[in-house]
Amino acid sequence: MSTDLKQVNKSKKNSQRNDSESKLAERLIKISRVSKVTKGGKKLSFRAIVVVGNENGQVGVGVGKADDVVNAFKKAKTDGKKNLIKIPITKALSIPHRVNGTFGACKIIMRPSIEGSGVIAGGAVRTVLEVAGIKNVIAKQLGSNNILNNARAAVAALDNLTTKAQVAKKRDLQLDGNQQIKSNETN
Repeated sequence: MSTDLKQVNKSKKNSQRNDSESKLAERLIKISRVSKVTKGGKKLSFRAIVVVGNENGQVGVGVGKADDVVNAFKKAKTDGKKNLIKIPITKALSIPHRVNGTFGACKIIMRPSIEGSGVIAGGAVRTVLEVAGIKNVIAKQLGSNNILNNARAAVAALDNLTTKAQVAKKRDLQLDGNQQIKSNETN
């Protein structure tokens, strides 16, 4: 009888793992072949950059390096899962306000856009926004063209997003039914 319960519990655990993993989408940005010069010659390995997200407000960027492409992709995927962040998305599938992000020499400017305009961005920033689930946004890369730093700058910009409720709570203000801010102080 106890072996039956163990099998049932194992199947439940496996189904939960599969559900959480199936919700996350992975998009490969770049695979590059890198070499390290050693005393005996050059040692070749592969570096993978992967964006992981659930296309509903969660996104993360991961990097992995291994001797073959498959293991590099797996390592990058697990690194991306460790670095997941939650972002607010509006009803129009856009960002709530204009935001800037920097990482290294890369600067990213993101602005919300009207519904139906699509993702207007290039390179790694487009991939990060699509995996995050944002459908209407305008983004511009400034500075360096480094793919990894641009992806991380995009995640840093998305991490700076706030909602009206968060700002009101931080300022100790109340929101009424029409989302108008009322002060708690009496004059």
